[in-house]
Formats: sequence, structure tokens, C-alpha cells
Amino acid sequence: MNIRQKIKDFAERRKAIRELSMLDDHTLADIGLSRSQIRSAVHGR
Repeated sequence: MNIRQKIKDFAERRKAIRELSMLDDHTLADIGLSRSQIRSAVHGR
């Protein structure tokens, strides 16, 4: 994987974290996440 792809992937993960963080707790629960799990879910852990 080249540096350009790594930067693109990093930016996409940051965007996903930001968007999920903007959801309210009820909506997060509906998709099976708690606020503390957002970062792990985005990173696939």
C-alpha cells in the first residue's frame, strides 16, 4: 500500500468517526454501537 492510499484511508476513517460521533445515543444503539465503540468499529477491531 502506498502513502497516498494510506492517507486516503486515514481521512475516510476520520470522516466515519466524525459522522458516527454526531449521531445521538439512541441512533447509535439502533445500529448496535455505544459511543465508546465508535473508534474500534471504524478500525475493524
